[in-house]
Amino acid sequence: MAGMAASPDEVQLFGLLIEMLGAKNAIEVGVFTGYSLLATALALPDDGKIVAIDVSRENYDKIGSPVIEKAGMAHKIDFRVGLALPVLDQLVAEEGNNGRFDFAFVDADKANFLNYHERLLQLARGGGLVAYDNTLWGGSVAATAADEPLSERDRALAAFTREFNAAIAADRRVHVCQLAIADGLTLCRRVA
Repeated sequence: MAGMAASPDEVQLFGLLIEMLGAKNAIEVGVFTGYSLLATALALPDDGKIVAIDVSRENYDKIGSPVIEKAGMAHKIDFRVGLALPVLDQLVAEEGNNGRFDFAFVDADKANFLNYHERLLQLARGGGLVAYDNTLWGGSVAATAADEPLSERDRALAAFTREFNAAIAADRRVHVCQLAIADGLTLCRRVA
């Protein structure tokens, strides 16, 4: 279960970046236990808001929510249960949301990273930051057929991740920085 959560070095970096951006509005796609959600909430000002999206609240309610309540951060969180694409489409359709968000973190199904990217670029302000987790996928994105054999699942995820990495590297709407921390973290700064 711990392997599914963001790493401590990632969330520490997020806190610093959020403060540097002067961020007030954030989105998190894929909440799991709420560890990175707590870090984001702590970094935002008291009137900051986070739209948190996950298909289930089960792990969050058991593990993260009590800690977030105790930290006094619950008022910052707008938790939306559902598949991320329809929820993001709803956010895009809501008046005043496009260009409103300063920071987004995606740690959800890799097959939809490009779809999330398109929606998040509509929601992010110029100069805003979108962070994607697991973009090195245990080094498998660089693996060849001659390398250590991968499971069918890891081969598929590595392929999705390679496709995503190539697409955002060519995306002129963002400046990209791929970091070899945790399982790979890619930062995309939306060009104004």
